Formats: sequence, C-alpha cells, structure tokens
Amino acid sequence: MIIDCFPDRLISQNNETFLYFGGTSYLGMATLPAFQEQLFNSIKQWGTSYGSSRNANVKLAVYDEFETLFSKFIGAESALTVSSGMLAGRLVVEYFKKNKCSFFHYPNSHPAILDSSSQSVFENRFLHPDLTNAIKEDVIIVLDAVLSSEVYPTSFSFLEHISEAKQITLIIDESHSLGIVGPSGEGVFNTVEYKNIHRKIMVSSLGKALGLSGGIIVSDTDFIEILKQENLFISSSAANPAYLDAFLKSKELYSQQMQKLKDNLKFFFSELQLSSKFKYDVNYPVIYCNDESVYKLLYDNGILIANFKYPNYEGLMSRIVITANHTREDLLRLKQVLKRVT
Repeated sequence: MIIDCFPDRLISQNNETFLYFGGTSYLGMATLPAFQEQLFNSIKQWGTSYGSSRNANVKLAVYDEFETLFSKFIGAESALTVSSGMLAGRLVVEYFKKNKCSFFHYPNSHPAILDSSSQSVFENRFLHPDLTNAIKEDVIIVLDAVLSSEVYPTSFSFLEHISEAKQITLIIDESHSLGIVGPSGEGVFNTVEYKNIHRKIMVSSLGKALGLSGGIIVSDTDFIEILKQENLFISSSAANPAYLDAFLKSKELYSQQMQKLKDNLKFFFSELQLSSKFKYDVNYPVIYCNDESVYKLLYDNGILIANFKYPNYEGLMSRIVITANHTREDLLRLKQVLKRVT
C-alpha cells in the first residue's frame, strides 16, 4: 500500500479508512502537534539540515548539549550523535574490525551491528566453544536489547559463563527499547552489569519511539573520543540539529506520551487472554504473530498492521503496534477482532 501522508492511527486510501497498528512511532511523537510546533521553531534556529562534518572548524552548540543530557539519561559517561541508527552500528563495528577482535552475535541481532565474520554466541544450544576456552583474547559480542521478533528484553545471563580469559566488549542495539523500556524509557544499558565486561557500548536509532532524525552511540568517554577521530565519522554528515534541539525542549511532552502509552497498554491487556498464536508482553507495545490468516482477518475488519519479510525472520512478519496516540475506541476494536483468533 502506497500512501501520501505519515501513518498515525489512521490510514486512508481510495476512499477507505483503516485503523493503523503498525510502524515504530511508539510514543506518537511524529504526528504530535505540540512536538511538531516545537520542531518548526527549532528549524528556524538550526535550519532544515546540517551537511557539514562535526570536525569542521565551525561547530554547533546543540550537539554537545544534546549528547551531555542524553548520556546522563542513559547512565553512561558520554554520547555521540550520527545521522542514522545504521551508521551508529556500522561506525562501531568498523572500528573493531581494524583491531583483530573476534566477533560473536546473539541470534537474530540486527544487521547494523553484524560483522561478516561474526559467529553465533550459541552452537547447538550451548555457548560457542571459542567463548569457553582458556585462550586470552578480545571478543566483541553484539545483540539487540529487544530482538526484532521478541517482546521481552534479551537475557544477558549467558555472559556469566564466558571464560575469564576473554576481554568482552558488549555492543547493545537499543533501537526497539529506547524510549519505551525502563522507568523513564532509558532502555536496558545501565542495568547490564557483569564483571567480565571490559567495555559496554550502546547504539540506537533515534527515529523510532523518540521520533527524531539520527542515531546515537553511548559508552565511556575514552571510546567516544576515539570514535570522533574515525574517518567514517569525520567524513559523514551530522545528525539533524533541529531535531536534537526539539528533543531538548520537549521533555514534558515525552513524559506525557510515555504515560499515555502505559495507560493504553494497561487498558488494552486488561481482561484479555490472546491465543497462543500471539507473542506479547503486557508492558511492551508490540504483538507478533506468524499466522497469515490473522493479517487477513484484521484487514477485512478495517485494521492494518505491519506485514513484511524481515531479513532474519523465516516468513512474513506480522507486527501489531500499539502507540500512545491510539484511542480507547481504537483499542477496543482491535481487542474485539483479536479475541476471535483461536
């Protein structure tokens, strides 16, 4: 379906209107009038885009202000913005590729943080033998805080069983947890504490729950300063400064939208027991299903969800997304249809 405007809670095409439960605008910021108004004001100050290198002699103050606030929000020493979540992942991975490290990935991790040489953390349901031997080496372990087909944060307990001979750098992609997981939407980064982690790095898109244009990397100050000198960072355009400024001036709006999302989830899942065909958690705004008949049932009842082939998904991924902008009437209609699935 090709449409000519941003899909919020409704999509209209050919005189037909559907309730929309898809996308990744979990907090509904992309269409929130108050946030749009702030963004318009920020554009007047910072322009529509900034195509210069961050290492140019003229520097915009908003970057340091945003990165300082964001690192405190996440619970890290330092942060660095880039133009996209994909660039955030690739910048970090490309740096470690030059340092002869061994890469391992948790199954179904996002392509942004995967290296072509990477091996799965697990082999035949057990830890990969290269992670349990006594050979001293630096290892890079990458994983998503919430995997693309999951609704619970990833368990990090496997780290306890990795050999003490390994010096672990952990790279966590928080694209589907930032803004919606944690007491204030700070994600899981600051909760991951294992004695054998040498360095912890978070990468994320800002374009999902937060509704911003750009990507973010957070870690210790030494590592962030190293990345600032990487050719890939120096030669790339910066994140859009107007969006960063709008975020800084919209703290109350984000809090309000997060509370609306929590209220929507509580209302939707109240007295609701879904079929075993669905994968869901009452505290997370995404419901997964791999039964194609469910997509058709919803469509026939005027409800459109995300349904497409994802790179690390076996079949078509059906993804039902509840946002802060859905009304109780919307949620009741969705509940009524889903109750019919057995």
